[in-house]
Amino acid sequence: MSRSESERLWDTSRDPKIAQEPRYGLIAGNGRFPFLVLEGARRRGIEMVVAAIREETAPEIEREARIVRWLSVGQLGRLIDFFHEQGVTHALLAGQVKHVHIFGPALPDWRMLRVLMRVPRRNTNSLIGAVVAELEREGIEVVDSTLFVSELLAPEGVLTARAPSSAEMDDLRYGLEIAREIARLDLGQTLAVKDRAVIAIEAMEGTDATIRRAAALLRGRPFVVIKVARPHQDMRFDIPVIGAPTIHTMRECRATALAITARKTLLMDRDELLALANRHRIAIMAVP
Repeated sequence: MSRSESERLWDTSRDPKIAQEPRYGLIAGNGRFPFLVLEGARRRGIEMVVAAIREETAPEIEREARIVRWLSVGQLGRLIDFFHEQGVTHALLAGQVKHVHIFGPALPDWRMLRVLMRVPRRNTNSLIGAVVAELEREGIEVVDSTLFVSELLAPEGVLTARAPSSAEMDDLRYGLEIAREIARLDLGQTLAVKDRAVIAIEAMEGTDATIRRAAALLRGRPFVVIKVARPHQDMRFDIPVIGAPTIHTMRECRATALAITARKTLLMDRDELLALANRHRIAIMAVP
C-alpha cells in the first residue's frame, strides 16, 4: 500500500465518531525527542500522525509512525492542510528546527510569508510563537511538548555522582545570572564560562557548536557550561534539551560541569547520559 493510500485510509476527519476524539499530530524536528514523544504517546494507546521537516527529521521516523508527510521548513500551508486532512485537533512540536534554516534555501509558501511579515523580530521565540498562533487560528491546539514524556524533565539537584567543585560552582553561579538574562532576550540558551568570564554565548549555531567554540578559544583549558530555559519558558516549544551527544562534546572539549534548569530541561536517554557523565567525571546539576 502506498503512503498516499495509507493516509486516505486513516483520514479521521471523514469519520464523525472518531473526529470527536482528540487527534494528535507531531511536528518533528531533529534528534531523539520526536521518537521519544511517539513512544510515550503509543504507551498511552495514542497513534500520532507526523509532519516531518525535510531539512531536520531523521528518515527513521518513517518506521515509527503510520502516517508521515515530509515538508520543508517554510511549507506552513501544506502543514496545516495535512493536519486538517488527518483530523488533527492537537499538535506537539518536538525536536529542534535550526533557526538558520529560516534563512536558508527553503522557500517559504504564502502562509509562512504572511507569518514572517507579522513578526516584529525574527528570533526563535517570535518565529515559532507566530507559527503556533497560526495553527491555533486554524483550530489546532498546540500543547505542551512534554505531554507524553514528562518523566524526562530534569529534577532539581545534583544529578551525577560528582557535585561541582567550589571553583566550578563559582563559575556556574556567575554564568547562571548572565545566561538567564541572555535567555530573557532570546539570544540563546547556552553559555561557556571560565574564571568568571564569559567565553562563548550561543547564537544560531546550537549548544555543541558553542561548546566547541569556547574550547577553541581556551586551547585545552577546562571550563563550565550553562544551559537554561527562558524566564517564562513556553513549554510548547524550544524547550532546552541535553543528551549523550552533548556529554561527548563536553568531554572532547574539556568542559567539566554543566548547569541546567530543573523541570524545564529534557534529559534524552537519561540513564545513558548520566552514566557517560559519571564515567568522565562531568558534574551536572539542575537549578530552579
